[in-house]
Amino acid sequence: MKTIGLLGGLSWHSSLEYYRIINQAVQDRLGGAHSARCLLYSVDYAEVDALERADRWDEVAAIVLAAAQNLERGGADFLVICTNTTHKLAGSIQAGIGIPILHIADATARAIRQRGIERVGLLGTRFTMEEDFVRGRLIRDYGLDVLVPPEPERALVNRVIYDELCAGVFRDEARRCFLDIMRGLVAAGAEGIILGCTEIGLLVPPDDCPAPAFDTARLHALAAVDFALAE
Repeated sequence: MKTIGLLGGLSWHSSLEYYRIINQAVQDRLGGAHSARCLLYSVDYAEVDALERADRWDEVAAIVLAAAQNLERGGADFLVICTNTTHKLAGSIQAGIGIPILHIADATARAIRQRGIERVGLLGTRFTMEEDFVRGRLIRDYGLDVLVPPEPERALVNRVIYDELCAGVFRDEARRCFLDIMRGLVAAGAEGIILGCTEIGLLVPPDDCPAPAFDTARLHALAAVDFALAE
């Protein structure tokens, strides 16, 4: 079994889900008292949050790269960045370490393709919805048609993620708003919905979504188990 390096704390609420899903999956596959070989480096999210809001990504990169290098030095065989937004920096992080990064968009796209879905709606931070590091990868590498909500709804989703979900606040009102936005994406032609922030699945359970939901945190964690257990 390979040792999984988990770069977490972005936020710790979804990192906890990664740890739970990974260990449960390893036990399910290997039986008995088996659990995953993993290292977790959890950053102080308040520092990262402030820098992201200010678009000071060079400073975010320094924090995250130092964490990744610590995981590599600790013996991790590969790296899992436990958040979608920080994959904005995946290329620069990969250049600074000698172990592979398992990209969250790849794990998500493979699951979508296995369902035979072509057009998906994407919810996440404004960076994830508007920039190229997840959305572009889904389009270029997997041929998916990716829809995002209109700008006012993107702003609402982004605000809820940063001000509420990352602080562990999961309100019924926010849940209803997210479900309304998902229904709008389905009306626009989405055949499935990507929960493209690792906390969204904690707010809206995938079974409650109006179309097949692809919870990036769960899919990423299970992909890590596949990679760790592969010969």
